[in-house]
Amino acid sequence: MAENNNEKHKIVIVGGGAAGLELATSLGSKLGKKGLAEVTLIDAASTHIWKPLLHEVAAGTLDESEQVEYLPQGHRNHFHFRLGKMEGLDRQKKQIYVSPTLSDSGEELIPGRTFNYDTLVMSVGSVSNTFNIKGVAEHCLFLDVTAQAFKFQKQLFESYLKSYIGKDSANVKPLSIAIVGAGATGVELAAQLHEVTNVLAIYGLNEKSTVKLTIIEAATQLLPALPIKLAAATQQQLIDLGVDLKMGRRVTEITKEGITTHDGEFIEADLKVWAAGIKAPDWMKNLDGLETNHINQLVVDSTLKTNDDDIFAMGDCAACVWQGHTGNVPPRAQAAHQQASVLCKSIINRLKGRHLVNFVYYDYGSLVSLGKYTTVGNLMGNLMGTVSIGGFIAKVVYLSLYKMHQVAIHGYFRTAMLTLSNAFRRSVYTKIKMH
Repeated sequence: MAENNNEKHKIVIVGGGAAGLELATSLGSKLGKKGLAEVTLIDAASTHIWKPLLHEVAAGTLDESEQVEYLPQGHRNHFHFRLGKMEGLDRQKKQIYVSPTLSDSGEELIPGRTFNYDTLVMSVGSVSNTFNIKGVAEHCLFLDVTAQAFKFQKQLFESYLKSYIGKDSANVKPLSIAIVGAGATGVELAAQLHEVTNVLAIYGLNEKSTVKLTIIEAATQLLPALPIKLAAATQQQLIDLGVDLKMGRRVTEITKEGITTHDGEFIEADLKVWAAGIKAPDWMKNLDGLETNHINQLVVDSTLKTNDDDIFAMGDCAACVWQGHTGNVPPRAQAAHQQASVLCKSIINRLKGRHLVNFVYYDYGSLVSLGKYTTVGNLMGNLMGTVSIGGFIAKVVYLSLYKMHQVAIHGYFRTAMLTLSNAFRRSVYTKIKMH
């Protein structure tokens, strides 16, 4: 079954993450609305949540109104949305193949389809890199996509009920949660879970309930993207919250009961979360001759173009050299935002027969939120160099990054209304989702 058979220039974007959704929205408004091109966004999920917020989804603290539904977003911004997961590519025919969409019971809801393209943009993000460690895939929870975050949230609450409700608090064994990886995801999740534990106690589920939180990291420093001073301050904050930090411990095996490290220590855990590295999805290394690196990312040039002139890649699934630095552009939300903006200009130029725009990554620093406790980070700029910030100022800057994403997909007025609406909702509804 094939789609997109009209004569308009066909732009197909695979992946509705931060970069993909921003690009589809911009191109739809600038090209689709005027009938200059047909813009199609394809994603395996029907809704979008900004990936840096997935730790809040997992903890049950994110307001459901923060989700963006692709269909109405496409209708408002003049692009088509198609539900499905890409499974193959034919560069000669300029077609991509999308697998059938199945229900939870295995019933086929949408048949497999073929989409024609003139310009293809790959923006499928990243998944956790398990490094082939025994037991990770079978026993760990992941936070790569929204569905996994909701799965974690459900298991968290069910485990909490199982551990505490109806039991003698004097003999209750703490619910143990181990997070492998001390990057931004692992650290932010730990702080958010600590806050959730306190909220659950306030709600009266069990006043003496406790959750034992452990972070396991192979490196000797957490948050490698931050300066040592800030990383040390964050480490002390986590220690003050009661988080057990096991640094310099490389995981060798994970079982149902817990985690074994290279020095033979066994860390018991009821819930185990893997946040120790990323890679592009495995199926990308077999995309009809497109060049990939060792973690399956598509290798792109300075214009974000692959070794096929009609195919581009951006976000976490793209390996783009960071000019003036060793290595590639880091997999961050700010990089995805910048790449979407540049690629929008390039694709418009492409339709007009003009040159593509070179992508130059501007690193504005790194920020890590520890929920209500604090926010730390460093800001970078040509005028001020590198400045370390924390507390309220850092929290405002952290929030502004998300607001930039919302403005890109909703515009200023709608973003302002959403912000106001969420402020009122938080004053009425529960702080956490318990279902």
